[in-house]
Amino acid sequence: MSANSYRGVFTIPSTPFRENGEIDVPSFQRMIDFCIECGSHGLVYPVNASEFTALSDAERFQMSEVLVKQNDGRLPAIIGVAGVGQEVAEGFAKHARDIGADGVIAMPPYIHHISESLVFEYYQVISDAAQMPVFIQNNMPPIGSNLSAECLLKLCREIEHVEYIKEETIPSTVKLTAVVEGDDGSCKGVFGGAGGRYLIEEYLRGSAGQMPASHVVDVVVGLWNALEAGDEEQSNYIYKEMAPLFLFEHQLPGCYKEVLYRRGIIDCPLKRNGKMPLDAIASKYLDQILARLEPLMTWKK
Repeated sequence: MSANSYRGVFTIPSTPFRENGEIDVPSFQRMIDFCIECGSHGLVYPVNASEFTALSDAERFQMSEVLVKQNDGRLPAIIGVAGVGQEVAEGFAKHARDIGADGVIAMPPYIHHISESLVFEYYQVISDAAQMPVFIQNNMPPIGSNLSAECLLKLCREIEHVEYIKEETIPSTVKLTAVVEGDDGSCKGVFGGAGGRYLIEEYLRGSAGQMPASHVVDVVVGLWNALEAGDEEQSNYIYKEMAPLFLFEHQLPGCYKEVLYRRGIIDCPLKRNGKMPLDAIASKYLDQILARLEPLMTWKK
Protein backbone atom coordinates (compact mmCIF):
# COMPACT_ATOMS: atom_id res chain seq x y z
CA MET A 1 0.00 0.00 0.00
CA SER A 2 1.18 3.49 -0.82
CA ALA A 3 2.41 6.07 1.64
CA ASN A 4 0.63 9.43 2.05
CA SER A 5 -2.78 7.84 1.64
CA TYR A 6 -6.04 7.87 3.56
CA ARG A 7 -5.84 5.91 6.80
CA GLY A 8 -7.82 5.53 10.01
CA VAL A 9 -11.48 5.58 11.04
CA PHE A 10 -13.65 7.09 8.30
CA THR A 11 -17.04 7.09 9.97
CA ILE A 12 -20.50 7.04 8.41
CA PRO A 13 -23.08 9.53 9.70
CA SER A 14 -26.65 8.24 9.81
CA THR A 15 -29.50 10.12 8.16
CA PRO A 16 -31.79 11.35 10.97
CA PHE A 17 -35.50 11.63 10.27
CA ARG A 18 -38.30 13.42 12.07
CA GLU A 19 -41.41 11.52 13.14
CA ASN A 20 -43.14 12.60 9.92
CA GLY A 21 -40.35 11.03 7.83
CA GLU A 22 -38.69 14.28 6.79
CA ILE A 23 -34.91 14.61 7.10
CA ASP A 24 -33.76 16.42 10.25
CA VAL A 25 -30.95 18.65 8.99
CA PRO A 26 -30.00 20.22 12.38
CA SER A 27 -29.59 16.75 13.92
CA PHE A 28 -27.44 15.76 10.94
CA GLN A 29 -25.24 18.82 11.40
CA ARG A 30 -24.77 17.98 15.09
CA MET A 31 -23.86 14.43 14.11
CA ILE A 32 -21.11 15.66 11.77
CA ASP A 33 -19.62 17.78 14.55
CA PHE A 34 -19.93 14.78 16.89
CA CYS A 35 -18.00 12.56 14.46
CA ILE A 36 -15.22 15.12 14.21
CA GLU A 37 -15.06 15.72 17.97
CA CYS A 38 -14.80 11.95 18.49
CA GLY A 39 -11.50 11.90 16.61
CA SER A 40 -12.67 10.48 13.27
CA HIS A 41 -10.13 10.59 10.48
CA GLY A 42 -12.70 11.00 7.69
CA LEU A 43 -16.44 11.11 6.88
CA VAL A 44 -18.34 8.85 4.46
CA TYR A 45 -21.91 9.66 3.35
CA PRO A 46 -24.45 8.55 2.14
CA VAL A 47 -23.94 4.78 2.10
CA ASN A 48 -25.65 1.72 3.59
CA ALA A 49 -25.41 2.82 7.24
CA SER A 50 -26.91 6.15 6.12
CA GLU A 51 -30.00 4.38 4.68
CA PHE A 52 -29.09 5.84 1.28
CA THR A 53 -31.57 3.61 -0.55
CA ALA A 54 -34.39 5.29 1.40
CA LEU A 55 -33.35 8.73 0.12
CA SER A 56 -34.49 10.39 -3.07
CA ASP A 57 -31.83 11.60 -5.50
CA ALA A 58 -32.64 15.18 -4.49
CA GLU A 59 -32.13 14.30 -0.82
CA ARG A 60 -28.79 12.64 -1.59
CA PHE A 61 -27.62 15.78 -3.37
CA GLN A 62 -28.91 18.02 -0.58
CA MET A 63 -27.43 16.07 2.33
CA SER A 64 -24.08 15.59 0.63
CA GLU A 65 -23.91 19.36 0.31
CA VAL A 66 -24.83 19.77 3.99
CA LEU A 67 -22.08 17.36 5.00
CA VAL A 68 -19.37 19.11 2.97
CA LYS A 69 -20.45 22.54 4.20
CA GLN A 70 -20.71 21.51 7.87
CA ASN A 71 -17.42 19.65 7.74
CA ASP A 72 -15.78 22.78 6.29
CA GLY A 73 -12.59 20.99 5.30
CA ARG A 74 -11.86 19.62 8.75
CA LEU A 75 -11.76 15.98 7.59
CA PRO A 76 -11.65 14.21 4.22
CA ALA A 77 -15.27 13.98 2.99
CA ILE A 78 -15.99 10.87 0.92
CA ILE A 79 -19.37 11.00 -0.86
CA GLY A 80 -21.42 7.92 -1.70
CA VAL A 81 -22.23 7.88 -5.42
CA ALA A 82 -23.56 4.36 -6.00
CA GLY A 83 -26.30 4.27 -8.61
CA VAL A 84 -28.68 1.82 -10.23
CA GLY A 85 -26.65 2.34 -13.40
CA GLN A 86 -23.54 4.14 -14.56
CA GLU A 87 -25.47 7.16 -15.79
CA VAL A 88 -26.98 7.74 -12.35
CA ALA A 89 -23.65 7.18 -10.58
CA GLU A 90 -22.00 9.60 -13.01
CA GLY A 91 -24.41 12.34 -11.95
CA PHE A 92 -23.68 11.77 -8.28
CA ALA A 93 -19.92 11.71 -8.94
CA LYS A 94 -20.03 14.99 -10.87
CA HIS A 95 -22.02 16.56 -8.05
CA ALA A 96 -19.50 15.33 -5.45
CA ARG A 97 -16.72 16.99 -7.43
CA ASP A 98 -18.70 20.22 -7.80
CA ILE A 99 -19.35 20.58 -4.05
CA GLY A 100 -15.72 20.04 -3.08
CA ALA A 101 -15.69 16.47 -1.81
CA ASP A 102 -12.35 14.74 -1.28
CA GLY A 103 -13.31 11.37 -2.71
CA VAL A 104 -16.23 9.14 -3.68
CA ILE A 105 -17.32 5.62 -2.81
CA ALA A 106 -19.64 3.29 -4.71
CA MET A 107 -20.94 -0.23 -4.81
CA PRO A 108 -21.69 -1.62 -8.26
CA PRO A 109 -25.36 -1.25 -9.32
CA TYR A 110 -27.37 -2.64 -6.39
CA ILE A 111 -30.74 -3.56 -7.92
CA HIS A 112 -29.84 -5.40 -11.13
CA HIS A 113 -26.34 -6.86 -10.85
CA ILE A 114 -24.06 -6.61 -13.86
CA SER A 115 -21.11 -8.52 -15.34
CA GLU A 116 -17.52 -7.77 -14.32
CA SER A 117 -16.89 -6.19 -17.74
CA LEU A 118 -19.76 -3.77 -17.14
CA VAL A 119 -18.53 -3.21 -13.58
CA PHE A 120 -15.28 -1.98 -15.15
CA GLU A 121 -17.20 0.49 -17.34
CA TYR A 122 -19.23 1.62 -14.32
CA TYR A 123 -16.15 2.54 -12.28
CA GLN A 124 -14.46 4.10 -15.31
CA VAL A 125 -17.43 6.44 -15.70
CA ILE A 126 -17.35 7.30 -11.97
CA SER A 127 -13.61 7.95 -12.08
CA ASP A 128 -13.88 10.19 -15.14
CA ALA A 129 -16.71 12.18 -13.57
CA ALA A 130 -15.20 12.50 -10.09
CA GLN A 131 -11.54 13.16 -10.96
CA MET A 132 -10.61 12.29 -7.35
CA PRO A 133 -9.98 9.15 -5.28
CA VAL A 134 -12.59 6.42 -5.80
CA PHE A 135 -13.36 3.75 -3.19
CA ILE A 136 -14.85 0.45 -4.38
CA GLN A 137 -17.37 -0.77 -1.81
CA ASN A 138 -17.34 -4.56 -2.02
CA ASN A 139 -20.41 -5.84 -0.19
CA MET A 140 -22.35 -9.08 0.01
CA PRO A 141 -25.46 -9.74 -2.12
CA PRO A 142 -28.28 -8.94 -2.39
CA ILE A 143 -27.23 -5.29 -2.23
CA GLY A 144 -23.59 -5.94 -3.09
CA SER A 145 -21.87 -7.91 -5.84
CA ASN A 146 -19.01 -9.75 -4.03
CA LEU A 147 -16.28 -8.87 -6.50
CA SER A 148 -13.22 -11.14 -6.58
CA ALA A 149 -9.81 -9.97 -5.37
CA GLU A 150 -8.61 -10.20 -8.96
CA CYS A 151 -11.42 -7.93 -10.17
CA LEU A 152 -10.79 -5.39 -7.39
CA LEU A 153 -7.08 -5.25 -8.19
CA LYS A 154 -7.77 -4.89 -11.93
CA LEU A 155 -10.03 -1.91 -11.24
CA CYS A 156 -7.34 -0.26 -9.09
CA ARG A 157 -4.62 -1.05 -11.60
CA GLU A 158 -6.37 0.03 -14.79
CA ILE A 159 -8.67 2.93 -13.82
CA GLU A 160 -6.86 6.15 -12.96
CA HIS A 161 -8.64 7.33 -9.82
CA VAL A 162 -9.79 3.97 -8.40
CA GLU A 163 -7.42 3.75 -5.45
CA TYR A 164 -9.19 2.31 -2.39
CA ILE A 165 -11.39 -0.62 -1.40
CA LYS A 166 -13.93 -1.04 1.36
CA GLU A 167 -14.02 -4.80 1.82
CA GLU A 168 -17.00 -6.29 3.66
CA THR A 169 -17.75 -9.55 1.93
CA ILE A 170 -17.54 -12.74 4.00
CA PRO A 171 -14.85 -13.60 4.98
CA SER A 172 -13.59 -10.05 4.58
CA THR A 173 -10.34 -10.97 6.30
CA VAL A 174 -9.33 -13.56 3.70
CA LYS A 175 -10.31 -11.27 0.80
CA LEU A 176 -8.31 -8.45 2.38
CA THR A 177 -5.17 -10.60 2.46
CA ALA A 178 -5.67 -11.64 -1.17
CA VAL A 179 -5.86 -7.98 -2.18
CA VAL A 180 -2.86 -6.92 -0.08
CA GLU A 181 -0.69 -9.78 -1.36
CA GLY A 182 -1.72 -9.27 -4.99
CA ASP A 183 -1.37 -5.49 -5.02
CA ASP A 184 1.29 -3.91 -7.21
CA GLY A 185 0.99 -0.53 -5.50
CA SER A 186 -2.10 0.61 -7.39
CA CYS A 187 -4.33 0.15 -4.33
CA LYS A 188 -3.61 2.78 -1.68
CA GLY A 189 -5.54 1.03 1.06
CA VAL A 190 -8.23 -1.45 2.05
CA PHE A 191 -10.78 -0.42 4.67
CA GLY A 192 -13.00 -2.76 6.67
CA GLY A 193 -16.70 -2.49 7.47
CA ALA A 194 -19.18 -4.29 9.78
CA GLY A 195 -18.78 -1.59 12.44
CA GLY A 196 -15.32 -2.76 13.45
CA ARG A 197 -16.42 -6.32 14.21
CA TYR A 198 -13.33 -7.76 12.50
CA LEU A 199 -11.00 -4.79 12.99
CA ILE A 200 -8.26 -6.49 15.00
CA GLU A 201 -7.77 -9.29 12.49
CA GLU A 202 -8.14 -6.89 9.56
CA TYR A 203 -5.42 -4.73 11.09
CA LEU A 204 -3.11 -7.73 11.41
CA ARG A 205 -3.68 -8.40 7.71
CA GLY A 206 -2.73 -4.87 6.62
CA SER A 207 -5.98 -2.91 6.74
CA ALA A 208 -5.67 0.83 6.15
CA GLY A 209 -8.69 1.65 8.27
CA GLN A 210 -12.29 1.12 9.18
CA MET A 211 -15.60 2.61 7.99
CA PRO A 212 -18.06 2.13 10.86
CA ALA A 213 -21.41 3.73 11.60
CA SER A 214 -21.08 6.79 13.80
CA HIS A 215 -22.96 5.85 16.99
CA VAL A 216 -19.87 4.79 19.02
CA VAL A 217 -17.17 6.16 16.73
CA ASP A 218 -15.20 7.50 19.69
CA VAL A 219 -14.84 3.93 20.96
CA VAL A 220 -13.83 2.64 17.51
CA VAL A 221 -11.27 5.45 17.25
CA GLY A 222 -9.90 4.35 20.62
CA LEU A 223 -9.57 0.79 19.33
CA TRP A 224 -7.84 1.97 16.15
CA ASN A 225 -5.45 4.21 18.09
CA ALA A 226 -4.54 1.34 20.40
CA LEU A 227 -3.76 -0.84 17.38
CA GLU A 228 -1.66 1.89 15.80
CA ALA A 229 0.25 2.26 19.08
CA GLY A 230 0.91 -1.48 19.24
CA ASP A 231 -0.99 -1.68 22.55
CA GLU A 232 -2.32 -5.23 22.35
CA GLU A 233 -3.70 -5.22 25.88
CA GLN A 234 -5.75 -2.06 25.36
CA SER A 235 -6.99 -3.05 21.90
CA ASN A 236 -8.18 -6.43 23.20
CA TYR A 237 -9.84 -4.75 26.20
CA ILE A 238 -11.76 -2.30 24.01
CA TYR A 239 -12.78 -5.07 21.62
CA LYS A 240 -14.12 -7.22 24.47
CA GLU A 241 -16.14 -4.31 25.79
CA MET A 242 -17.61 -3.72 22.33
CA ALA A 243 -18.51 -7.38 21.74
CA PRO A 244 -22.03 -7.20 23.29
CA LEU A 245 -22.87 -4.23 21.04
CA PHE A 246 -21.59 -6.10 17.97
CA LEU A 247 -23.96 -8.98 18.75
CA PHE A 248 -26.86 -6.66 19.58
CA GLU A 249 -26.47 -4.81 16.26
CA HIS A 250 -26.39 -8.08 14.35
CA GLN A 251 -29.87 -9.02 15.60
CA LEU A 252 -31.42 -5.55 15.56
CA PRO A 253 -30.39 -3.62 12.45
CA GLY A 254 -31.00 0.08 12.85
CA CYS A 255 -29.81 0.41 16.42
CA TYR A 256 -27.25 2.98 15.24
CA LYS A 257 -29.79 5.78 15.48
CA GLU A 258 -31.23 4.46 18.75
CA VAL A 259 -27.75 4.83 20.27
CA LEU A 260 -27.25 8.27 18.71
CA TYR A 261 -30.61 9.31 20.17
CA ARG A 262 -29.70 8.01 23.63
CA ARG A 263 -26.38 9.82 23.46
CA GLY A 264 -28.19 13.10 22.71
CA ILE A 265 -26.91 13.59 19.15
CA ILE A 266 -30.17 13.33 17.22
CA ASP A 267 -33.75 14.21 18.15
CA CYS A 268 -35.51 11.10 16.82
CA PRO A 269 -34.27 7.50 16.35
CA LEU A 270 -36.77 6.45 13.68
CA LYS A 271 -35.86 4.84 10.37
CA ARG A 272 -37.82 5.70 7.24
CA ASN A 273 -38.92 2.14 6.40
CA GLY A 274 -40.25 0.79 9.67
CA LYS A 275 -39.27 0.91 13.32
CA MET A 276 -36.52 -1.15 14.88
CA PRO A 277 -38.17 -4.03 16.84
CA LEU A 278 -36.98 -2.83 20.25
CA ASP A 279 -38.99 -4.28 23.12
CA ALA A 280 -38.59 -3.47 26.83
CA ILE A 281 -36.01 -6.18 27.50
CA ALA A 282 -33.84 -5.22 24.50
CA SER A 283 -34.11 -1.55 25.45
CA LYS A 284 -32.93 -2.19 28.99
CA TYR A 285 -30.09 -4.39 27.77
CA LEU A 286 -28.96 -1.72 25.32
CA ASP A 287 -28.76 0.74 28.21
CA GLN A 288 -26.58 -1.75 30.08
CA ILE A 289 -24.30 -2.19 27.07
CA LEU A 290 -23.88 1.56 26.68
CA ALA A 291 -23.21 2.00 30.41
CA ARG A 292 -20.36 -0.52 30.13
CA LEU A 293 -18.96 1.35 27.13
CA GLU A 294 -19.29 4.80 28.69
CA PRO A 295 -15.77 4.88 30.22
CA LEU A 296 -14.41 4.41 26.67
CA MET A 297 -16.55 7.21 25.22
CA THR A 298 -14.49 10.38 24.83
CA TRP A 299 -17.53 12.45 23.78
CA LYS A 300 -19.94 13.36 26.56
CA LYS A 301 -23.39 14.90 26.22
